[in-house]
Amino acid sequence: MGWVGRTFDPHIRRHLLRDEGEVIVDEVLHHWVVYVLPTLEALLGLGVFCLFVVAPVDLAWFPFLLAFALWSHAGWRALREYMDRFVITNMRVFRVRGVLSQKLATMPLGRILDITVEKPFTGRLLNYGHFVFESAAQEQGLRDIRHVGRPYERDLVIQRVVQRAGLRGPRLIN
Repeated sequence: MGWVGRTFDPHIRRHLLRDEGEVIVDEVLHHWVVYVLPTLEALLGLGVFCLFVVAPVDLAWFPFLLAFALWSHAGWRALREYMDRFVITNMRVFRVRGVLSQKLATMPLGRILDITVEKPFTGRLLNYGHFVFESAAQEQGLRDIRHVGRPYERDLVIQRVVQRAGLRGPRLIN
């Protein structure tokens, strides 16, 4: 993993409560569909850059500058999506996001009252959806988690973790 990989890694493991035995159950990156628009924008930048080659010399700077701006914006959007992670642990769920500055939102498993999984039409076709968390504190950074791949499987993972923690219903002893 080179310099770029180390620089643009959200470093999820440093947020774990290792002394209390917290472990990652699932780390959720955004579904690939979030990279479609940045990719199209980068391809548009490539088309504009081609105009640089055929433009008159005194105006060639404009398509070059416009292509650079499109590439920069596409790269920023893709990096912003890459740095947004949703993590399920055996004790809590949390979300880390941000490129230049980082924001961390945490919710203990015991505070999760309800999870709604929304799958729009394109989500049904491409297997992604959105989580809407209901908790005692309604305004938190974990209310909406968008573009989650395999959302029903991930919902079951959260439900299993909550059940194993003994936070819902009776625990059956075998």
